[in-house]
Amino acid sequence: TLVYGAQALGLELTAAQIELFCLYLRELKDWNRDVNLTAITDEREIVIKHFLDSLACIRAAPFREGMRVIDVGSGAGFPGVPLKIYEPGIKLTLLDSLAKRASFLRHLCWRLGLSGVEVLQARAEELGKVEGHREAYDRALARAVAPLNVLVEYCLPFLVVGGIFLALKGPSGREELLYAEKAMRVLGGEIFEVVGYELPAGQGQRSILVIKKTKPTPPGFPRRPGVPARSPLS
Repeated sequence: TLVYGAQALGLELTAAQIELFCLYLRELKDWNRDVNLTAITDEREIVIKHFLDSLACIRAAPFREGMRVIDVGSGAGFPGVPLKIYEPGIKLTLLDSLAKRASFLRHLCWRLGLSGVEVLQARAEELGKVEGHREAYDRALARAVAPLNVLVEYCLPFLVVGGIFLALKGPSGREELLYAEKAMRVLGGEIFEVVGYELPAGQGQRSILVIKKTKPTPPGFPRRPGVPARSPLS
């Protein structure tokens, strides 16, 4: 499922990469017994709905060696860790606000032997104002975290001008754009492309909203923790 699904995305996995994904699967299932990481427990569904869905980012934007990439609200590591397995040369930051998830991510990266990965337990609203993280990344990623008009306030402050934010959404992703136009305009982004695709084995349609950072984010953003979710810019 993993090999043929990757080929459908135009990707070829090496034997070493396949082995890492298998280890990832085992660690995820093991930790999921005690830590709520995913509601999906069937191995085939994990491969399709987590691993392959994450790798679909490569269809939406290039990932090259040396790029700084931040995965906001990483949870169990999606989409950041699968992308790191496929393109080990990226410099990856995995950001999550919960200690148990951050612990899993640190353990996972150690077990997979991944270098060039930083795991941070913090709120995006706070880290987005910290020097060394604010306007410092080439790519920002978010999957199943929040509505788009909230996500752009979490993610756009991390990007350099010219950087790209990939928001992984379901089939209704285009509809969220209608409510996020003001937020994108205020925060320095604009929609570049919507990439639609279908998961293997009829597991559903997905979309990736490709948002380009065209100007610096104003200094007042992101707002205080909790404010973007309570009062989205829309």
